[in-house]
Amino acid sequence: MASDELARKLQPRMAAEQAPKFNPCAPEETPVKPSDSVPEPQEKAVVVIVNDATSELTAKLTRRLDINDGNAAPKQAKVFNPYTEFKEFSRKQIKDMENIFKRFDSGKDGFIDLMELKLMMEKLGAPQTHLGLKNMIREVDEDFDSKLSYREFLLIFRRAAAGELQEESGLMALARLSEIDVSTEGVMGARDFFEAKVQALKVGSKFEAEIREEQEERKRQALDRKQRRAAFKELQSAFCS
Repeated sequence: MASDELARKLQPRMAAEQAPKFNPCAPEETPVKPSDSVPEPQEKAVVVIVNDATSELTAKLTRRLDINDGNAAPKQAKVFNPYTEFKEFSRKQIKDMENIFKRFDSGKDGFIDLMELKLMMEKLGAPQTHLGLKNMIREVDEDFDSKLSYREFLLIFRRAAAGELQEESGLMALARLSEIDVSTEGVMGARDFFEAKVQALKVGSKFEAEIREEQEERKRQALDRKQRRAAFKELQSAFCS
């Protein structure tokens, strides 16, 4: 009986001790209803500043990955035919200018860079300053790679023939002095050289005639070799008989 009475007296005290204590500084909790949506934590926005060069490089790398993965087709390189694009020049003139280009393309990479152009102008007797050489390339540099392709090299002579170059410009000096090489056959002097280019525009069938002439020349050479071999055999048989 005494233990039961003691337990009844202790129950209110134990209940008071187990109840959560009130903290006036603690924030008041708002009960969450099942229908209430819980907001997701917001991520901090990160601003990345990318300059033009990095952006361009990223685009190129992305395209390369797409090509490797088969998600994009590579761009087809345009086939350059100087005989059809530069019809104002004869086939002989184009071949001569190609020989000049190859002679000064010391790196044999299909381009004339700044140092190769410097050496070229020095050998032609018209040396240029570093800035002058850069300006020469810039005038015809259509793909902005700071060097001259064979097509851009031909553009120099096209602009010279059309009177689009300044008289004292480095490109005009290159076109005039290169005359020494390209005028070895059928072209008389610098003035006649440019006049011949303009005149070639009026002759539509000139290329066909030149091709036929080249074919006839090859036939004549083959016939000549055949006749020499026959004469040699005849001479040989005379000695052996």
